[in-house]
Amino acid sequence: MTLRSIILTCINFVQLTHYTSNFKKQKHPITLVCDNITNAPNIGSLFRIADAFNIDELIFCSDNMSLGKRMLKTSRSTEKYVRHKIDQNIDAVVEHLKRTNHYIIALEITENSKDLSTFTLASKQPLALILGDENFGVSEAILKQSDAIVHINMYGNNSSMNVVQAASIMLYEITKQLNS
Repeated sequence: MTLRSIILTCINFVQLTHYTSNFKKQKHPITLVCDNITNAPNIGSLFRIADAFNIDELIFCSDNMSLGKRMLKTSRSTEKYVRHKIDQNIDAVVEHLKRTNHYIIALEITENSKDLSTFTLASKQPLALILGDENFGVSEAILKQSDAIVHINMYGNNSSMNVVQAASIMLYEITKQLNS
């Protein structure tokens, strides 16, 4: 291999940063509602994924929020520019979202939930995606208020995955549909 071909190979594989990438900026009409998600690294990661998909808002519903050093380390400053709020009452949050014409989608495994990979978004309304408690999932009361309930197929022995990983998969699929 010649020096020239080595240089050309290296030039073609220069890693881009968030300052040099050519991703098209696009806002998505999505509100991510987190029901009693309290783990600080998960909260920080949810800020990062909310920024990555450029959603409208991130709402944490809990009376036990941890926005300390562990969350800040994981969020990598995205909490400074991702629109967010904390509201203890998820029922009131979901009722408000329904009144403001949001289509409510809960991410939970139920007898009637639809596989996310085959779910087709048929609404042009703004979306509210509900993520459940890290231990207990989305409550039955919230499931009853949802317009759709979706799940992510699991192929191993476990029936759940980390809430941030699940949110990432869900946001990827939903934004793909919004952008097509």
